[in-house]
Amino acid sequence: MTVSSASGSPVAGSAAPIGVTVNGTEHEFAGPLSVRELLERLDLPCQGVALAVDGAVFPKSRWDEPVGRGWQIDVLTAVQGG
Repeated sequence: MTVSSASGSPVAGSAAPIGVTVNGTEHEFAGPLSVRELLERLDLPCQGVALAVDGAVFPKSRWDEPVGRGWQIDVLTAVQGG
């Protein structure tokens, strides 16, 4: 698990971290952050992707909302072919 401060630096012993799972990997963050900030901290793209939170589509119009504790987030990219 990764624990990060608001600046992205690791934090030891921070109180009440926010734990989420992104693409099957658990992460913890020291304080509140938006979905968009989460993607940036994890070096995931903000364009050309779709998100699902707990199995439901999470529209881009809501990406500035805070991430909730325990969310299961899947970052999905489109692929060509058929």
